[in-house]
Amino acid sequence: QRGEDGPGLPKLSEERWGLRGLWGLMLLLSVAVYGSHAPLLTLCKVDGTIPFSSSSVVVLVELTKLVLSLFFLLTWDRQLLGVAVSWHHVVPFALSALLYAANNNLVVHMQLFMDPSTYQVLSNLKIVSTALLYSLFLRQRLCMRKWLALFLLMAAGVSYSFGGLQDPQDSTSPSRMQLHVTFVGLLLISVYCLISGLSAVYTEAILKTQGLPLSLQNLFLYFFGVLLNLIGHFWSSTERGFLEGFSSWVLVIVVSQALNGLIMSVVMKHSSNITRLFVISCSILVNAVLSVMLFNLQLTLLFFVAVLCIGLAVHLYYGVT
Repeated sequence: QRGEDGPGLPKLSEERWGLRGLWGLMLLLSVAVYGSHAPLLTLCKVDGTIPFSSSSVVVLVELTKLVLSLFFLLTWDRQLLGVAVSWHHVVPFALSALLYAANNNLVVHMQLFMDPSTYQVLSNLKIVSTALLYSLFLRQRLCMRKWLALFLLMAAGVSYSFGGLQDPQDSTSPSRMQLHVTFVGLLLISVYCLISGLSAVYTEAILKTQGLPLSLQNLFLYFFGVLLNLIGHFWSSTERGFLEGFSSWVLVIVVSQALNGLIMSVVMKHSSNITRLFVISCSILVNAVLSVMLFNLQLTLLFFVAVLCIGLAVHLYYGVT
């Protein structure tokens, strides 16, 4: 019996390490995409402004994710095409897509009531809101050590947003700016953080409770995503053309954001939104490196405070037993 089982053990071990390597590669790619998003947007600017419609980019990202999901379904999960699907499987994704679309539009409108730096700082509250909703609705009890780790993640985001980078030749760089927010802005940022956490936790719950292949679930989610964002685009449409102002950098943004969305669906299906929060926080490092290399910005003490907080958070949540 031992002789028969022995040769199979190394193979199982190799497969396990292969899956771990693939998982790690996906997380690193997601960190890179999150961290490069803001620098890529800066590279797209013409005379200091974004020359394209942001709603057009969102529609194209959702459409790319839809096409890729269909491709994966037809190539990797072809044998599951005959699985029984009812409207009970499909309808929940409409609410998920609606929550995501609502939050995307809320980001634009609430910045009328606060400056960009304030938004960057206060939006880190969504870490706490996501963790609270994750613990409440998915019944995942978090010990005090893990809550401390999540608060450290939030502190890292606040520290970096408040002035982790500065332009040595610009007197209005973030580290010297005064934050400003109105009462309406505070209400909107609270709603934003609540919807952000709710949409993420709700989507994770659907992905995990349904016995459907992920590519099929993504097909439902991104179908509604394309539909709702198309409606939103034409509802708020300006005279600017759908593809006006697009460049090769915009294409990179569309493809990278689409791939990242698919990776995050894998994370929520097979891990949790907590992992997603750590990925987003770790992207600070990529953002900082690119900002220094591309735009000659300088790292400040607050950046190193953020790095320390992230390191401690990772250690507390995953490293301590």
